[in-house]
Amino acid sequence: MQTRAVIDHIVKWLSQYLDQSGMKGFVVGVSGGIDSAVTSTLCARTGYPVKALNMPICQAPDQVSRSANHIRWLAARYTNVEGVTVDLTPVFESLRHALPEAIQDDLSMANTRSRLRMLTLYGFSTHFRMLVAGTGNKVEDFAVGFFTKYGDGGVDLSPIADLMKSEVYALGKAMGIIDEIIQAPPTDGLWSDNRSDESQIGATYDELEWAMVFDAGKGDEQSLDPRQREVLAIFRKFNRINRHKMLPVPVCTIPARIDLG
Repeated sequence: MQTRAVIDHIVKWLSQYLDQSGMKGFVVGVSGGIDSAVTSTLCARTGYPVKALNMPICQAPDQVSRSANHIRWLAARYTNVEGVTVDLTPVFESLRHALPEAIQDDLSMANTRSRLRMLTLYGFSTHFRMLVAGTGNKVEDFAVGFFTKYGDGGVDLSPIADLMKSEVYALGKAMGIIDEIIQAPPTDGLWSDNRSDESQIGATYDELEWAMVFDAGKGDEQSLDPRQREVLAIFRKFNRINRHKMLPVPVCTIPARIDLG
């Protein structure tokens, strides 16, 4: 991959899209992970105003500090960047107390955290007339559907969604993203036990990238070793059960033979 050329291409694409939209800048949720760090930096490189939001919800301290450290690094290098911290823990706790206990399983409440962040991003987006930049990569957005529907999947544009996770890391290193983010295990920050993305999925991002390429190429499965077979099964399971997130919302079309008059 021609890393510098990709960076320049995405920055130009962001600038052109913003110009055509009539909006004034970008809003990015910064999680302390590589995807949001790269996305926010790409947005900053356009020269347009950027709101970089740190939105902790009962968050592990190291995740909050990584987000804050990245935002400080970004604002020190790009005068168009403003960092904002919005502590959503009280809002989440209020909602948790209002919801019936019967629906408060771990997954539903993890997704609720993500959707609270989306609401916050769009609060800033609407007020400041900015676009919400998504932080999903190609593996998450189009292979395994590892995102929350109408949470971190609720965005206006997706600058890095055509990049594999390994390519996102390459862009991050080329742009000088701080080392603590480069080295941090990927995590969505939605669970009280601070579990990583890879522990939730059961495979590493490198393995998922391999499975995505293998499956698209319809390779010879008979030649695979046991771990490769396991990874391919994991990949296909997530791709199947999360397809409803990755496809457009289905519309029930009314046949012409039915008179609607």
